[in-house]
Amino acid sequence: MTQPISRNRFRILVIDDHALFAESLELALSVEGYDVRRVPVPDGAGTSGTLLSTLTRLRPRIVLLDLDLGKFGDGVRLIAPLAKAGINVVVVTATPDRGRWGEAVRHGARAVLGKSRPLNDILSTVRRINQGLPVMTHEEREELLRLWQEHRSQLHELQERIDRLTAREAQVLGHLMQGRTVHEIADLGVVSEATVRTQVKSILAKLGVSSQLAAVGIAHHLGWRAPS
Repeated sequence: MTQPISRNRFRILVIDDHALFAESLELALSVEGYDVRRVPVPDGAGTSGTLLSTLTRLRPRIVLLDLDLGKFGDGVRLIAPLAKAGINVVVVTATPDRGRWGEAVRHGARAVLGKSRPLNDILSTVRRINQGLPVMTHEEREELLRLWQEHRSQLHELQERIDRLTAREAQVLGHLMQGRTVHEIADLGVVSEATVRTQVKSILAKLGVSSQLAAVGIAHHLGWRAPS
């Protein structure tokens, strides 16, 4: 077993755009005697290099990372470079999507914990890492990786469907995502409403859904944007 490191020398960084939750973690870990700091989340998605540089310079043993970081975007892209630097990444997330949990594990996260879990579960995970103990069973890891594979296959299938749209259908779907009606789309395209309804029907058929709401949901789920 690895000899535990003195808690006041065991640095932990908290990366979470939910201020109240991050402050609660910081307080609880500080009371336990750890050197814990909250790191501000940048506003832009293009600032990951700067954030990674800051994190590695602080030389933490653990990073407690949320996946949904507001304007910064998906925190999963931070996991692999942090893990490669020898930092233990523990994801603490509110998302119930276990496919995303599996993606985090695939990129090198030591564990994934839901924010609905008791705070003591997070503290226990930190203690176990400090003591050199495992924090996830082989069965748990394999299950999350299986769910990630399924999730990736589903996304790939949805992307193939959306790629079947013609240029005009893609434009119409983009309008639907902005909440525009068939009448408004027809006016913008200087075409008849019947033409737009035919295009919408084709979109639904290609995406394999029965409503405009479901079509828009698929587009948002993929992070798809209509061509300009």
